[in-house]
Amino acid sequence: MAKSSADDEELRRACEAAIEGTKQKVVMSMRVAKCTGMWNKAGKLGRGSMAKPRVLAVSTKTKGKRSKAFLRVMKYSSGGVLEPAKLYKLKHLSKVEVVSNDPSGCTFILGFDNLRNHSVAPPQWMMRNIDDRDSLAHIPKVVGIDIVELALWAKQNTQAIPKQQGQKQLQDGLDSSILTEDDMQVTVERELVSQAEEEDMEALLGTYVMGIGEAEAFSERLKRELQALEAANVHAIMENESLIHEVLQGLEVASNVVEDMDEWLSIFNVKLRHMREDIESIETGNNRLEMQSVNNKSLVEELDKLLEKLRMPSEYAACLIGGSFDEASMFDNMESCEWLASALWSLEVPNLDVCFTKMRAVREKCAELENLKSTYARRACEFLKNYFTGLVDFMLNDKMYFSQVGQLKKPDHADLRYKCRTYARLLQHLKSLDKNFLGPLRRAYCSSMNMLLKREAREFATELRASAILPRTPIVWLDASLGSNQSANNADTSTISEVYTLMLTVFIPVLIDEEEFCGLIDWAHKIDPLRCISMHGTTERYISDKKVDQSGFVRIILDDLESRISMLFSRFVDEACHQIERNEKNLRQVGVLSYIPRFAALATRMEQYIQGQSRDLVDQAYAKLVTIMFVTLDKIAQADTKYADVMLLENYAAFQNSVYDLANVVPTLAKFYHQASEAYEQACTRFITTIIYYHFERLFLFARKIEDLSGTINTEEIPFQLGVSKSDLRKVIKSSLSGVDKSIAAMYKKMQKNLTSSEELLPSLWDKCKTEFLDKYTVFAQLVTKVYPAENIPGVQEMRDLLASM
Repeated sequence: MAKSSADDEELRRACEAAIEGTKQKVVMSMRVAKCTGMWNKAGKLGRGSMAKPRVLAVSTKTKGKRSKAFLRVMKYSSGGVLEPAKLYKLKHLSKVEVVSNDPSGCTFILGFDNLRNHSVAPPQWMMRNIDDRDSLAHIPKVVGIDIVELALWAKQNTQAIPKQQGQKQLQDGLDSSILTEDDMQVTVERELVSQAEEEDMEALLGTYVMGIGEAEAFSERLKRELQALEAANVHAIMENESLIHEVLQGLEVASNVVEDMDEWLSIFNVKLRHMREDIESIETGNNRLEMQSVNNKSLVEELDKLLEKLRMPSEYAACLIGGSFDEASMFDNMESCEWLASALWSLEVPNLDVCFTKMRAVREKCAELENLKSTYARRACEFLKNYFTGLVDFMLNDKMYFSQVGQLKKPDHADLRYKCRTYARLLQHLKSLDKNFLGPLRRAYCSSMNMLLKREAREFATELRASAILPRTPIVWLDASLGSNQSANNADTSTISEVYTLMLTVFIPVLIDEEEFCGLIDWAHKIDPLRCISMHGTTERYISDKKVDQSGFVRIILDDLESRISMLFSRFVDEACHQIERNEKNLRQVGVLSYIPRFAALATRMEQYIQGQSRDLVDQAYAKLVTIMFVTLDKIAQADTKYADVMLLENYAAFQNSVYDLANVVPTLAKFYHQASEAYEQACTRFITTIIYYHFERLFLFARKIEDLSGTINTEEIPFQLGVSKSDLRKVIKSSLSGVDKSIAAMYKKMQKNLTSSEELLPSLWDKCKTEFLDKYTVFAQLVTKVYPAENIPGVQEMRDLLASM
């Protein structure tokens, strides 16, 4: 007998490697083939059928004292390695059915009782030999397999397992329902006939009990009856021989037709497969063309952006290559330097996609810009070195800059700083383009300035020594040749210290060139914080002046001063905002809030201090202050919802009146003026509507009901609806329009009472109130005329005249 693959230890280890990590142990595995076709009458697989190699493995998983068994289907990967394909619970295996058309008996179907999709035929599994057939876990229904053959096979292939070994297997995690000592003992008789079959056989035998005494007689009787039946069947067959031949001939013709049809279907299947491949190829080509079109569009856009970065304006190139460095051309030089720095920055990797850096055009443009940068930096460096040297040489050759006999002259470098100030920004651009040129420039400037300072110090010191009154002979101390005469040592030499002090006093400020500004700013801020505006404007004017930008040190000082002034002013604005917010915490307030007129006075003073400068600083302060003012106003108004609209309209009106003149010349205040105007109109509308509905609510609610019904039913049916009948109309007219003049007068008094703190708003608000009331009444009158034509109400003109007389 051939060896079963269930005993292949190497196959079992490959299966365990495939399910590594699942905490399951492989109990048994066997090699099978998955059949996807049908068996024909000849016992062969039909055309187009395929058999794929697979492995069926039984695995167990232990959880506590319980064990679960699984049936796994594994397939071979492209590298020949087993990998899991499907997983079934072994307890759901309900049927093992052998395919009857397979003469070898190795092809079978596994049936599971929990599969939902019964429309798809289950796969057929083909074993290598009969010895591979087996069943696991519980006993499923066996169809098409000789039960005697199965029992004999089980008895031959069952090995005796000691009880101790069986207990060890249970401890290793195997389910006791899968392999027990009782399962190894096969009883053929118990499996041959079921209880139902036994009962049927007893009933059948019971019909033959009468008159039968011995089994041999009964057997003879059965044989005779069987022979009679066979003779009758043979006779019937012989009589219908022609019919049988006709049936067989028809079956053969049908079989030939089926085979021809099968060939045709195979041909059509091939053609359809080719057609499907052609369609897929066309779709793939179309998708590629569409993707290529999108990519080409994106590529053109990116190339346009890249070309814009690579474009070099001719005027900048001319200035950088051979432009002049005189004072009149410095503005063009600064623009060219800024463009060059921006162009170099845009071609660096963080700002340019990495894929563009390897392009030939980009590399050439980078090399061109680097060459242009080095050329310009070298030209500018040579010019500045010559410029510094020329300025100092001019001063060295003019004796008027130095002390002369009988005239001490303090060093004055104002003209020198003024002339160098023009090229201060050029030095900043050279620093950003190439720092390597700053060293030679620094040495050239220091060398020239050292020559000037040495000459000035020498001439000044020489004149100081000449003008000093000193002893004619040097004083000698502790000299033995002088004896006891010490009169020469008593000479006044204080002039020497005075000369030294004067020398330091004059030249130390020249060398340091620094003054104190921060103390002055703090002093001015304490006296009047608004003076920060004028000081900020003055500082901005010096910073914007090219001539003052002579060195980085001066720029740093001015920038620090500007930052400190801005910080102090921001502190003042923040404190003002806190003072405004404190109004929210006060008790109920009415009328115009105190900070509204104070802001107008503050803004007027701030505009006086601007003097054409510091516009941004003041506009930021306006934005912050007014925003806090409006937010605080809304919070105060919401604290008393009954008078919220009155509070809003009074304060927004006061804001507009106070900043009207400034809003005409200050765009920032104009924006907040319009914002206040919109808020004022909204508050007026709500306030007027509240006043009107307080006295005429029933009248206008009745009109709204009619409007709502007009959109759903005919006009003629409205008077018959509940709540809008003619009697309801008459009640509303009687209650609202009888004594309408008194009601209108009451509206005016209520408005006047609510606006006690802002009576100047009363005339305009009363006019708006009358206009709004007349508009609403006009709509009401038109609806009544349309729906209730027989009813009489005061006309619109009559109501207009009444309002005009009020």
